[in-house]
Amino acid sequence: MKVCTVAEMRELDRRATEEFGLSEALLMENAGQAAYSVLRDRVGVRDRKFVAVCGVGNNGGDGFVVARKIHADGGDVRVYILGARSKFKGAARSNLEILVRLPVTVKDLGSPGDLEREFEGCDAIVDAIFGTGLVREVQGTHREVIEAINRSGRSVLSVDIPSGVNGDNGRIMGAAVRAHWTVTFGLPKIGNLLFPGFERCGKLYVTHISFPPCMHRSDSLKIEINHPPALRPRDPSGHKGTFGDALFIAGSSNYLGAPSFAALSFLKAGGGYSRLAAPRSIAPFIAVKASELVFVPQKETASGALALENKAALAELAAKVDFVVLGPGISLEREAQELARELARKIEKPLLLDGDGITALAEDLDLLRARRAATILTPHLGEMGRITRLPIAQIDADKVGVLRRTAGDLNAIIVLKGAHSLVGYPDGRVFINLSGNPGMASAGSGDVLTGTVAAMFGLGLEVPDAV
Repeated sequence: MKVCTVAEMRELDRRATEEFGLSEALLMENAGQAAYSVLRDRVGVRDRKFVAVCGVGNNGGDGFVVARKIHADGGDVRVYILGARSKFKGAARSNLEILVRLPVTVKDLGSPGDLEREFEGCDAIVDAIFGTGLVREVQGTHREVIEAINRSGRSVLSVDIPSGVNGDNGRIMGAAVRAHWTVTFGLPKIGNLLFPGFERCGKLYVTHISFPPCMHRSDSLKIEINHPPALRPRDPSGHKGTFGDALFIAGSSNYLGAPSFAALSFLKAGGGYSRLAAPRSIAPFIAVKASELVFVPQKETASGALALENKAALAELAAKVDFVVLGPGISLEREAQELARELARKIEKPLLLDGDGITALAEDLDLLRARRAATILTPHLGEMGRITRLPIAQIDADKVGVLRRTAGDLNAIIVLKGAHSLVGYPDGRVFINLSGNPGMASAGSGDVLTGTVAAMFGLGLEVPDAV
């Protein structure tokens, strides 16, 4: 499924109206109907009590539609408006005018304390305060209302996005509603899918609100949820060479786990032949744990890091394999870092740089720009900061944008690791990976990722699909 920015969603709304004649009123009706349907299915409506809290924009208009449909289906709904009614425009104003003609309680909010008393007696709350366009910190009465919703202990349905979540990055703008269910319209926004906004959404539902497929599946929308392509059936008569030959240049005296996890995960994920080029002194210890590996012991420095004099032999070996992983645990020692840069310049096979390898290449990004074969980087936020020279907070505020620019600039595929991991491509595409769990926040998980990507390539996927 495609994912969009807030600006892209506005453009989709405009196109829906101007190109396809889908009026704002119809889109709002469809949005409200979809949100109401989730409320009906999850809570029930007849003879139940609801409070809808509506802001003065179109999000509030969606809330009015939900309230009207609750009333029509036999529910008791009370609507509280945050802000001046004069600010409602277009379809939102029309839906307010309809609602006030019905025997539905519609009040301008006096104080948050009024709401807290209402919450005590209701079955669920409809959050329609802010939409996806929120860009300022939530303060004053709006913040107090959001905090009251969160204290209420009631089930909460958020309209489009939990109020207080930034639609473009998932950040909490001072305070944000904790929803049990969120119904988002047209397409999911980035803020629906990145933490902490993703967690605030509860269970996320998506409705296309009558957008035709040519809009919500358009190739011009470059962000989407990651649905990996299927692997081809494993050749029943294949041998180890059939399923990929990968070289891992990894390890140092202080890091025995990283090379082991990386090279062994290639085999665990289905790869055929895994070669580990590690410092000579640590190879016997790794072999105790991972005897399936083919070891290529390397000369080392006095401190146990890969020596620069291995350059020619490693470049020659790299030319014979299908895929090279460079960097897990090679350390920050000067010689090992220089070796990584020299090898990146010489290796003409698909190359994945991880960990200390990323740190090495961050010192000379032109080496990456000059590469002709596929390059993959798997940084966490700190390593992405080294690559981009940006503060982590600035990257975190615009992960997708920074990832797109960096992948394009370096002509590399970049996996920005975290919850949720993002995969960026030089052509501007970004995939959001919704899998994983907090248990993966553990030393070694990134090393396992490198070997698994290499295995996917060995199993027959092209590099972009393997990543």
